[in-house]
Amino acid sequence: MACELWTENLDAYFDGELPADEARAFNEHLRQCATCAAEGLRRVQQKRAVQAVGQRFTPNPAFRASIQKSIAAPRQSPWGWRWLPVFLSATAATLLIASAFLLNLQHDRRSEQQLLSELVDQHVATLASANPVDVVSSDRHTVKPWFQGKIPFTFNVPELQDSPFVLVGGRVAYVSQSPGAELIFRVRQHQMSVFIFQERGLREARENEAVRTALSFQVRTWRHNGLRYFVIGDASAQDLDKLSELIKAAG
Repeated sequence: MACELWTENLDAYFDGELPADEARAFNEHLRQCATCAAEGLRRVQQKRAVQAVGQRFTPNPAFRASIQKSIAAPRQSPWGWRWLPVFLSATAATLLIASAFLLNLQHDRRSEQQLLSELVDQHVATLASANPVDVVSSDRHTVKPWFQGKIPFTFNVPELQDSPFVLVGGRVAYVSQSPGAELIFRVRQHQMSVFIFQERGLREARENEAVRTALSFQVRTWRHNGLRYFVIGDASAQDLDKLSELIKAAG
């Protein structure tokens, strides 16, 4: 569904007017679509601004009495004004929930950016290290078994024959005390790190697949079979894409 169709229903979503199944679908879409989430935040802020302006002026008792007298009818509706506090309370609750959701969405994206920055820092540290890998080998059948017992999962190392890439080796990496694998590949004069972690150990990373640029490094990341993969390097975008495809094929 095009984003235009989603944005048409933003107000209904924030006002709690959508059926439960549509609201769940809308919630999932906002988590994945930065454009709709930004538009939703703009509308919530607009509602807040209108509400704030409406509270700036408090009429005195005489003015309030005059207005009530001018709109009074000979026969009062059986509902009267009893529904108004309920309506206002429901609207305020909806805005509060929507605001909390959008703030949580922003927090998720900041958390993922922090994760990518941490991995880029580890890649830079690997580049600067005199001993960048713990197992030095270009043989995937040597590198993969080395990780057994050191990390709580297994993975496949790609076949690099007839490709421009060379496997340098690997080491154990950590993010938030979660152990994972860092494989080092070389293409021409560039070195790339491939990080692999268990998905459940990276709760702050929420997108199914993403293409990022962190500082001066290209980043490719995706999920597969409960694992999260990150390819980081200063090689060309085409090189990162080719290496990513080789790793996906091996997995």
